Amino acid sequence: MDHNQEERAVLMIDDHDDHTSTTTTNSSSPPLITRLTVEEVIEDHVGSFGFSQLLHVFLVSLAWTFDSQNTLVTIFTDAQPTWACKGGGTWCSSGAGPTGPGSICGAKPGSWEWTGGSRGSTVAEWGLVCDRKFLAGLPACLFFIGSLLGSMVYGRVADLYLGRKKTVLISCLSASLTSFLTSLSPNIWVYSFLRFSNGFARSGIGICCLVLSTEVVGRKWRGQVGQYGFFFFTFGFLSLPLIAYPLRGNWRHIYTIISVLPLIYSILVLPFVSESPRWLAVKGRTKEAMEVLNKLARLNGKKIPSNVSISVPNSGVTKGSSSSSGGREYGSLWSASWAARRMLLMMFAGFGVGFVYYGIQLNVENLSFNLYFTVALNALMEIPAVFLGSVLLSFMNRRTLLAWSAYVAGVSCLLCGVFAGKSRSGENQLRGSWAQLSAEAVGFMAASTAFDVMYIYCVELFPTNTRNIAVSLLRQALMLGAAVAPVLVVVGRLSPSFSFLVFGCLAILSGILMYWLPETRNAPLYETLEQQEEAEKLDNSWGSDEADIELAKQ
Repeated sequence: MDHNQEERAVLMIDDHDDHTSTTTTNSSSPPLITRLTVEEVIEDHVGSFGFSQLLHVFLVSLAWTFDSQNTLVTIFTDAQPTWACKGGGTWCSSGAGPTGPGSICGAKPGSWEWTGGSRGSTVAEWGLVCDRKFLAGLPACLFFIGSLLGSMVYGRVADLYLGRKKTVLISCLSASLTSFLTSLSPNIWVYSFLRFSNGFARSGIGICCLVLSTEVVGRKWRGQVGQYGFFFFTFGFLSLPLIAYPLRGNWRHIYTIISVLPLIYSILVLPFVSESPRWLAVKGRTKEAMEVLNKLARLNGKKIPSNVSISVPNSGVTKGSSSSSGGREYGSLWSASWAARRMLLMMFAGFGVGFVYYGIQLNVENLSFNLYFTVALNALMEIPAVFLGSVLLSFMNRRTLLAWSAYVAGVSCLLCGVFAGKSRSGENQLRGSWAQLSAEAVGFMAASTAFDVMYIYCVELFPTNTRNIAVSLLRQALMLGAAVAPVLVVVGRLSPSFSFLVFGCLAILSGILMYWLPETRNAPLYETLEQQEEAEKLDNSWGSDEADIELAKQ
C-alpha cells in the first residue's frame, strides 16, 4: 500500500490564503494546485528512470574512480619489494633473520640492494623492514582513520549546509591537492600525515555520489543505480595496475598521476551535474527543486503539469490529522529510538564488512603470487560482483542478499587458510596455491557484493533529512574496519592463515546481524523521520489488519 499516494493534497488557492496564495484578475475559479512530494513527481511525471537520470548517474558516478584510486594506491606504493645480494646469489645473508634464514635482516649492510631500485616503494626508500616493518602499515591505517573522521564531517555538511553537489566538489579538489602533496613527502612521518589528510579529503566522494545518484530515480531503480557507481570504483581499482606498472621505478609518480584526474573532473564534468531535488525540497527550496525536476523531465521527453508544486516535507503529519507518534518531532537521527537501533546495527555490521573488504585487497601480498596479477584479478572480480548484485537486487530482498554475501565471503576466507601450504624451501612462511587464490577471488567477490549492497540498504533505511548522515556513519564504520585491516596484513606476513581466519569470522558475524533489520525492497523513500515513523506504523497496522481478516476467514 503506497501511503505517499494517499497523502496527496489538492488545495483550492484564492487571494485570502496565506503566503502561498495566487491571485486572479477575473471572477473565474482559481486554479487547482496539486501538491506532491518529490517521490511522486518523479514516479508520475519525470519517469522512474530515463535518459536524463542515466546521464546524471553517469556523470556523478565518474567520481568513484578517484575514490578507488586514492584508497587502494598503497597496494603498490607501500608494497614489500624484492632484494638481492650485490652480484647475485644469497652469499650476503647466511645468518637467520627474524623472518627466517636468508632474510634481508640477516644480510650485512651494504652487501645487498633492492632489485627494483630504492625508489620503487616507500618500504625501499625509507627502509621499512626488520625492526621498522610495522611502520609500513602506518600510512594505510592513518588513511582509513582520516576517512572515518572525514565521513563524520562530510555527512553533516552535505545534509545540513552545502548539499550533495558542493560537497563532492570540495572533496574532489582537496583529494587532488593532498595526493599531489603526498608525492613530495620527505619521510615516513610526513607521508603518513598526508595519507591521513588524503583519507579525510576523499571520504566525501563515495557518500555524496551514492546519495546524489539514488535521489533522482524512482524506487524500482534505486538498487541498480546504487550499483552503477561501484562499476566506476572497480574501473579505478583496475586502472591502478595499469598506472603503477610503467611507473614501478618511482612511487611518487603514481601519486602525481592520480592527483590530476579529480581536478579535471571538478572543472570539466561536475558543473553539468544537478543538485538533489529531494535535498532542495527538504531545505524549503522548492522552486529550485522543481527546476531540477523540469530539466530531468524535458530530457526524458516529458512535461510536468504547470499546476504541480512540491510540498515541503516538514513533518510526516498532514494538516488537521492526528499522528500516531503524537506529533513528535525529531532533532537528529539519534533522537528516534528505532532509527538509532538501525544505525547501530548497520555500523557493527559495517565494521566487519569493511574490515574484510579492504583487508582482502591489502592482503594480496601474502598470497605469494605476482602482485600486479593478483590486484588485477581482484579488480576483475569486482565486475561480476557488481553485475550479480544488480541482477539479484531486482528480485531479492536486500537483507537476505547482504547476509548471504557476507556468509560466502566468510567461508571463502576460512578456506584460504585451509588451502595454504608450506613453502618448498621449508621456511616458516605460507605459500599461495591456485586453490587458495580461487577461494580468495570468490571471497573478495562476495565481500564486494556485501560492501555495495550495504550502502544501498542504508540509503533505503533512512529518510532524506538524515540519509547523508546515516550513510556517513556507515562509512565511518567501514573505514574503522579498514583502518584495523593493515595491522592484520602485517601480521599476515608471518601467519597468513591467521589473518584469513579473522577475516572469515568477522564476515560471518556481520551477516548474522542483518536479520535484526527491516526489509526495504520496493519501500518508498521518506523525507523526514516523523513521516517515516508514521508511515511504517500505518504499514504495520495495515499488515496486522490483513492478518486478522485472513484469520477470521479461516
